Amino acid sequence: MASYNLLLLPGDGIGPEVMAEVEKVAAWCQTTGIATFEIERGLVGGAAYEAHGQSISEADMALAHAADAVIFGAVGGPQWDSVPYEVRPEAGLLRLRKDLALFANLRPAICYPALADASSLKRDIVEGLDIMIVRELTGGVYFGEPKQIIDLGNGQKRGIDTQVYDTYEIERIGRVAFELARKRGNKVTSSEKRNVMRSGVLWNEVMTALHKREYPDVKLEHMLADALGMQLVRWPKQFDVIVTDNLFGDMLSDVASMLTGSLGMLPSASLGEADSKTGKRKALYEPVHGSAPDIAGKGMANPIAMIGSFSMALRYSFGLVEAADRIETAISDVLNAGLRTPDIKTEGATMVSTVEMGEAILKALEASK
Repeated sequence: MASYNLLLLPGDGIGPEVMAEVEKVAAWCQTTGIATFEIERGLVGGAAYEAHGQSISEADMALAHAADAVIFGAVGGPQWDSVPYEVRPEAGLLRLRKDLALFANLRPAICYPALADASSLKRDIVEGLDIMIVRELTGGVYFGEPKQIIDLGNGQKRGIDTQVYDTYEIERIGRVAFELARKRGNKVTSSEKRNVMRSGVLWNEVMTALHKREYPDVKLEHMLADALGMQLVRWPKQFDVIVTDNLFGDMLSDVASMLTGSLGMLPSASLGEADSKTGKRKALYEPVHGSAPDIAGKGMANPIAMIGSFSMALRYSFGLVEAADRIETAISDVLNAGLRTPDIKTEGATMVSTVEMGEAILKALEASK
């Protein structure tokens, strides 16, 4: 069996609860001979702040650099709202993304047939939905400088965030999107706000040139980000791969999540550049949902997005495609059997806890071949 180093960062809120279910799936992989995992555990977010006074320690950052993949839960909670900005829980996630150079965020939005009625949209609009949103993750307004609040005097202040993109950043995220599209529906929708933003003009120009030069076999369309948001709730099945910047990707992927029935259903992968010698990439896998402090500790959290994120790690970091397929089939089987956590409840369904949902998926895995 191949052996891989995993760093588990459960974080805050419901993070530890859903991470516990991932550990069961990782153990199943080992007992069935799929792979072995050398597992390290660390702190991030509010948990790290309480222990170290920072959102992630240098020791845990070193573990992240050494890992074959980082499996991340969630960060944040109201008890840390007043901590200094630079050590807020979310800063730990941003540092992981930046220091590991995780520039490509993959967020699939898949509507399982059993959950079509859990979506806020009509069944015929979302049933069979399968979109991949590719979000640029280390540039744009979240990292651009200057970023500050200036005191103008007379009780007035000015907040400044800077949207910055270079050609190479747009090209490398574009290549990820085009390569994914070739393995899917062969269509890419590139989104920006070129009508009001200079960075959007450059994004559009670079994507158009990259398509013409390297990917003319893939269909490319351009759509303004606000129009795309509208189309996601009008007729989402028109999309295959959507590629966009950090800010718009953050918002549009959350819109897409509700098409599937719940944020608790969406996994994600954040990938770095492939090493020129080994082909390996730095990678972090996390559910799209947040820490949900209102339900933390109540056994109500949906672990499917967390388990799905581990499945993405098997697929994109370790090349264990068959195992990833088995996990995703097990999730579908459990949903088809009518088991639901509160966030995806439907009439006539059987309500289960976080642990019960994880155990049901594990049981379906053990029964699979």
